[in-house]
Amino acid sequence: MNIEFIESGQELVIRLKGDLDHHGADQNRNRIDEKIMDDNISKVIIDFKKIDFIDSSGIGFVIGRYKNIRKRNGVIEIINANKKVRKILDMSGIGKIINIK
Repeated sequence: MNIEFIESGQELVIRLKGDLDHHGADQNRNRIDEKIMDDNISKVIIDFKKIDFIDSSGIGFVIGRYKNIRKRNGVIEIINANKKVRKILDMSGIGKIINIK
C-alpha cells in the first residue's frame, strides 16, 4: 500500500493506494500516527479512491487512527470509497463512528 500526505493547516488528507490489508496496515500505521502527532493535526481525511480491497486488518487500521485523532479532540472522515469497499465499511459498522462520504 502506498500513501500520499496532503497537509493544509491542521487538516491532513491521506491518499491510500493498493490493498488495505494486514501487510499494508502494518507497514504504514506508525508513519501515519507520527504525521498526525508531529504536525498537530486536528482533522484527518482518508481518501479511499485507489483502495480496491479492505479486510479486518484494514478496519482495525482505520479504527486505530480514529482513536488517535480523538485523543487530540480531532475528527476523521473517509472519502471516495468504491461500492465494494463501502459495503465492507458499512458491514463493519465503522460508519457509526466515522463520517463516510
